[in-house]
Amino acid sequence: MAKYGMILDLNTCTGCRACQAACAMENQTPYWANKFRTHVEDITRGQFPQVERALQPRLCMQCDNPPCVSVCPTGASHKTPEGIVGMDAGRCMGCKYCIIVCPYEARFVYESADMKKAKQVYGQTPKAAAVDKCTFCQHRLKKGEEPACVSTCLAGARIFGDLDDPESAVAKLVKSGQAQTLRADLGTQPRVYYLGNVKGRKG
Repeated sequence: MAKYGMILDLNTCTGCRACQAACAMENQTPYWANKFRTHVEDITRGQFPQVERALQPRLCMQCDNPPCVSVCPTGASHKTPEGIVGMDAGRCMGCKYCIIVCPYEARFVYESADMKKAKQVYGQTPKAAAVDKCTFCQHRLKKGEEPACVSTCLAGARIFGDLDDPESAVAKLVKSGQAQTLRADLGTQPRVYYLGNVKGRKG
């Protein structure tokens, strides 16, 4: 069975945010409330006159050791056979423990107000108000398609594939040591990697 992973190439990301738009439409997220499953951070490093601007795509790190799963009292947060950190909205009780423990700030609450707006924007609403997050577009993977953010990336900055397939681009880049994880010191063992100068978050 595939073990999915993604590499985000900071050297080629242009910050166009097509990934955000594609993900919002595909997964019907409340973008009007600035809530996204994936987004691109615009980071400024250094001090004048040595100032550098960096663009860093962000999403759920799909950890092999996810703290969000271990603290979930209902099993709404879970690991799939492919290793994806899934979210069962119907089982979510809204305790927000998963949001608190996630060091990557990769989750948000799909609230009642968001649901009302979603009805206007998308013509339908989620089944329940619950915590939401990236799932690598599981519904698309089942059809043999890539996640929406990957398929729409004009610069090819998102590389997706099976980490257990030695011939896949993601497996080769990870094995080469070129790809690095965000906040590797946390022990969460992310399966989303970066190429380029990645900026971690305190957490």
